[in-house]
Parts: sequence; structure tokens; C-alpha cells
Amino acid sequence: MAENKTQKTKLSVEDFINSVDHEGKRKDAFEILDMMKTITSEEPRMWGSSIIGFGDLRYKYASGREGDWFKVGFSPRKAKISMYISGCDVAMHEEQLAKLGKHTTGKGCLYINKLADVDKEILKEMIDEGFKNPNIPH
Repeated sequence: MAENKTQKTKLSVEDFINSVDHEGKRKDAFEILDMMKTITSEEPRMWGSSIIGFGDLRYKYASGREGDWFKVGFSPRKAKISMYISGCDVAMHEEQLAKLGKHTTGKGCLYINKLADVDKEILKEMIDEGFKNPNIPH
């Protein structure tokens, strides 16, 4: 059975964030890091070379395929900050998304340009709910 391409690593979370070129995105990444540490009471781990995850989630599909993932996480990418807050179901936060502020969503991800564009309290609620009720990733 095939393994997930993205695996937990021993890379340094701080080194990764410090390597982010854009100063504002780097500052936001450290703020999100602190936010997620506080909400989850977990230590962050790198998943692959560019995703920071919190908590461990073991999943098994009806097909029998199994894997490991994180409960919540994020990645400060060049274009936007990718937030992985609900496994594969960002839509479970429909009411909160309506009040969040400037964002887009994709398959399992919430994308924001910068923290200043969103209501941080609503984002914290979404992270907390996603961590307490994680969904299986696709």
C-alpha cells in the first residue's frame, strides 16, 4: 500500500519559518505558530519540507488504506498562507467562514494572504474546533 508523500520529519519548525523570504508572512507564521501551540497544547512538527502540523491523527479509509496526518497545521507559502484546520472539510466552518474576512478555500484548505485580513478570534475558534474534531484527509 502506498505511503503518503508528506511525512512527519525532524526538520526545525523555527528554521523553516525563518527561511520565509517575505517579512510580513514570516511574522504572521510565528504568530500562527504561537496561536496553534496555545490552542492545541502540542509541539509543532514539520510534515515534509513546508507544512507545520500539530497533533497526530491516524486514519483508515473504507478501502483499507491507512495513514498518518496532523490534526491542524499551516504552511506560509509564497502566494498565500495555507491553513489546514479541518482535515478535508473546511465547509464544516460555513458560519465562521462567512464572518472570517478575506480568504479563499480549496480542497481541505483555508487560504489567507495575511492575518490582518481576517478576524483572529474566529480563526482561533476554527483551529480549536478542527483540532478537537479532526476529519480524515483525502
